[in-house]
Amino acid sequence: MTQAKSQFKEQGGIATMDPSAFRRWVISKLMSMLASEKRMQSKRKKAEKQRLKTGQPHVVEYFHQVDDAYSHLTAQVLKPLLTRYNIELRCHLVTGPTGHNVAEPELLLNLGLTDAKSIAGHYGLTFPKRDTLPSSKKCHLAQSILANHLGCANAQDTEDKITQGNRRRAALKHYSGAMFYYGGEWYWGVERLYHLEKRLKELGADCTPDAALLMPRPNTERPNLKDDGTLTLEIYASLRSPYTAIVFDRAVQLTKDTGVKCVFRPVLPMVMRGVPATKEKGFYILFDTAREARAAGVPYGNVCDPIGQPARHGYALYQWACKLNKGTEFLSHFLQAAFADGVNTNKQKGLRQVVEKTGLDWHEAKRHLSNPSWEQNLEVNRLAMYQSGLWGVPSFRVLNQQGEETLAVWGQDRLWLVAHEINRLIAG
Repeated sequence: MTQAKSQFKEQGGIATMDPSAFRRWVISKLMSMLASEKRMQSKRKKAEKQRLKTGQPHVVEYFHQVDDAYSHLTAQVLKPLLTRYNIELRCHLVTGPTGHNVAEPELLLNLGLTDAKSIAGHYGLTFPKRDTLPSSKKCHLAQSILANHLGCANAQDTEDKITQGNRRRAALKHYSGAMFYYGGEWYWGVERLYHLEKRLKELGADCTPDAALLMPRPNTERPNLKDDGTLTLEIYASLRSPYTAIVFDRAVQLTKDTGVKCVFRPVLPMVMRGVPATKEKGFYILFDTAREARAAGVPYGNVCDPIGQPARHGYALYQWACKLNKGTEFLSHFLQAAFADGVNTNKQKGLRQVVEKTGLDWHEAKRHLSNPSWEQNLEVNRLAMYQSGLWGVPSFRVLNQQGEETLAVWGQDRLWLVAHEINRLIAG
């Protein structure tokens, strides 16, 4: 593993479009290592041992971004968090992610606005009924007030506070707003607070241990009524997406449970679309995926990265499998192989395993490996995704009986919201 880490550092990133066999092995080993629960528990024990040794309190750091809708939601939880848990809370002002840490900064802010409005009530929080982002003037005013806590700081004081917050966040190897940091781990906003709360409970820092979590993980509701196929759930998925891998089968099951028509719209992985990612972003996504998979009881963690040629072959075979009414099963088995079973889909032996588990003939499948006709379909899907203000996967669109979009969301942690919308539409 030491050799793998060294090679990774020399080559400088978490993903390359067409890695060599050795680099693919290196990346896959690192992806699997970051998914290890044993490694996570070991790091947590080490952090707690160090805390006790130095006599420090449970220090939770929070990074607030004033133009970020998720930060607006998260700020409402700070006081209840302090009241409930025996912690010291240190707050920092930061700006949003920049450079390769964010693919579409403007789309991200606008999606956050609509998304935060959609989820606020479900968490017992509030969000302004507005359709536009706050002006730069209002953001600067908010920053200056927060920088001085009680009144407005001058421009230089505010800038210094933000610079300090950005530096602290960078030193801890993150890039985003609405983030909590505790004992070597990051927790995003109200969405991941339940992980932090459970950890604090285990450490005996909960002042009311018998009470329910402040921000529990939302459950995916099952319907009392069933649709007869008048509604549609579009699922935008990538064969190289860890988050897609842990939600795919659950999304399929939701459509079966609700009777909603399921339409898959595969897209190319971001790296294969020329969108780079930093090591910090890649590491966080991989660790967070594993943490979410364990919470959902989903197999994940034995990874063999399917970036590049395996993904191309996968999309070609998916298109063929669809003609045989086996497209859903193929995607499921491919993702399972790449992200849970550690099957090397870069080799024909691995691809054959996926094909045969799907119930298809390998000799026939080989005839379709080099068929490039899937490329145009994936580009059509990408453009449709962008038209809904989405750009990453997995993304979901709920369409009503008239084919009109009633909900468009990004992320595996929005499946519960998709279920809620479907239930609402079915109930009329």
